Amino acid sequence: MKQRGRHRRRRRGRALRAFLSATALALTAAATMISVSQAKVPDRGPGNLEALTASADTAPLRLTEHRVPQTTLDRLAAGMGRPVGVGAVLDGADRSLRDAVDCSSAERRALPVSPSATRAYCWNTDDTQGWRPGAVTTSGDADDDGVWGANRVILSGWSRSDGARTERGLARVGFVDAGDLNHLSYTWALLAVPVDGGRDYRGLVSHVSGMVWYQDKLLVTADDGDRTALYVYDMNRVQRATVAQDAVGRVPGGWSANGYRFVLPAVGSYELSGGSGAPHPAAVSLDRSTAPDSLVAGEWTLDDGDRGARLWRYPFSTAPGHEGLLATDGAGRAAASQAYETKVTGVRGVLSYGARWYVTRAAGPRDDHGTLWRQEDSAEADDGSDGKAHEPGAAVCGTEESHSCWSPSTESLSYWEATGEVWTQSGRALFALPLASIDRTTR
Repeated sequence: MKQRGRHRRRRRGRALRAFLSATALALTAAATMISVSQAKVPDRGPGNLEALTASADTAPLRLTEHRVPQTTLDRLAAGMGRPVGVGAVLDGADRSLRDAVDCSSAERRALPVSPSATRAYCWNTDDTQGWRPGAVTTSGDADDDGVWGANRVILSGWSRSDGARTERGLARVGFVDAGDLNHLSYTWALLAVPVDGGRDYRGLVSHVSGMVWYQDKLLVTADDGDRTALYVYDMNRVQRATVAQDAVGRVPGGWSANGYRFVLPAVGSYELSGGSGAPHPAAVSLDRSTAPDSLVAGEWTLDDGDRGARLWRYPFSTAPGHEGLLATDGAGRAAASQAYETKVTGVRGVLSYGARWYVTRAAGPRDDHGTLWRQEDSAEADDGSDGKAHEPGAAVCGTEESHSCWSPSTESLSYWEATGEVWTQSGRALFALPLASIDRTTR
């Protein structure tokens, strides 16, 4: 029986790969029609990255760390019950993502034209209607072997875009069991912030545009306050809700999490240290090619604006007792170790690995697809060790060679180093493709 099941999964895997190849061809044909009708010829590109080294440019990037008092977390746990870990959440994964063959044609249009996705799934309509998709991170970020305990996991961030006034903006995370890539199952957990010394909690009201799971911490971008830039969650401190109501927090008879069975209470946050011009890290990702590992951040810019974005990184701490958190000085401040400016406008997602940075641009008002640019430090690119200049690159598609070949709006990129794949999502489509294919098509 096991042998037969393995053959069945292999046949299904081959069928899915063939289907995705056909989908990529169809999208390429559509891109050709679009490029012909619009006669859109790409410009020379945004150039490479310009390093920011002046203190006036780097000082506003500092963050200040704040920990939720242990007494607050203990009081909340005493009221709600002993916290659980990721494995317990996955045991409750009772929904299934749809394979690409079961996605609608509209959903598949969220996939990139070039490079093409090698894995693709779609979220269910009934529990994502009225929710806005955001960031993706995986157990490949959490641990270098790609596994958390015995589990391969994908985390997907969403925020409420409609519904009752009390629900709008609520943030949640989908816990996806990725142990069998031919069948992804998932469940939801609400993101929350403890209040009243741990006697209650409120829902995090924020668009989850960036999210990184590193060691036992989950760092989530925040736009629910003037100064808060990131919230920190402990993946070993998931609480079970005890009352299935739409309310959030303590209710008569127990604890509610907007109808979900699990809730993640924040254990800390990072606030902006700079003045009014300090950029919010709207996009974040993990870079394991640095020493120590680092959190990559980028600000969003207007789709039709003329200003590029700042990109920067923070080293993670290697100090005992500070696992999964950013490196800080004695005053609890995290300083950027590297900063750049890109001329790409409409910036959404950002990723770096080795000497290369990857920046996604959202689709323009007349485009069906966005753009993914590969860039490097301009000083190093112009004087590389191989004696060659390294120009920025983006995939080209259509007869008019448009750069609009990427997904319409991918707000985060997560590199699973153990498998060589980049995971992201756009609309209801969750997909992956090799980083090597991005490098190959952006030359």
